[in-house]
Amino acid sequence: MTEENTITIDGVIVQVPAGSTILEAARSVGIDIPTICYHDHTTPNGVCRTCVVEVEGGRTLTAACVAQAADEMEVQTRSERVDRCRKTILEMLSSAVDLSQAPEIKNMMREYDADDERFPASLRREVPLIDDNPMFVRDYNKCVLCWRCVQVCAEDAQYTFALNFSGRGFDTQISTFFDKPLPETVCVFCGQCVGVCPTDAIQPKREWLLEKGLSPAEISSAFQKKKSIKRKSK
Repeated sequence: MTEENTITIDGVIVQVPAGSTILEAARSVGIDIPTICYHDHTTPNGVCRTCVVEVEGGRTLTAACVAQAADEMEVQTRSERVDRCRKTILEMLSSAVDLSQAPEIKNMMREYDADDERFPASLRREVPLIDDNPMFVRDYNKCVLCWRCVQVCAEDAQYTFALNFSGRGFDTQISTFFDKPLPETVCVFCGQCVGVCPTDAIQPKREWLLEKGLSPAEISSAFQKKKSIKRKSK
């Protein structure tokens, strides 16, 4: 027989199998806890902290995506302290990252009344767009460092290990081993990194070109020209 734990979330009594996270327990009864770094098909790591909740008796807020639900635990998902924390996280994120193509995060900002001008725009990350292959472009000005692409490229799905981190602190960004262009790495261009990216920091090349105003015919012509040049160079 599976052992179960009984916890209380926002006044609702919830029974979940032992080992379940607070996030899983909340979702099982329809209680929404916002997430950015969490994805159903990647390993939870508690990086973004937008899923923090207040556990009775705890000194600090707890990341619901990684913290296990303990028997008789009492949790608040929308206390004043939790809301203030989420609001500040979103405001800091907005000051450093281009969220123009991150509708879910934009919705969170509206829900928590986050001011996207609270922190100076001078903190905005600015790095060159990387266009080194015919499949997709990498615009790390939009990257929230959620780790999803790194995880799905590694043990969580593909086992390719083409993506990694570079830099430290504020200058940290997703990269490749030794910062090599993707065609020179072990990348197989499966597109799973594109699929899990929440902000379009990794975007299909054709979609990106359409957004730049090129017509489908112009895009096809450009790709054909590149193929022709490659054949001649061989």
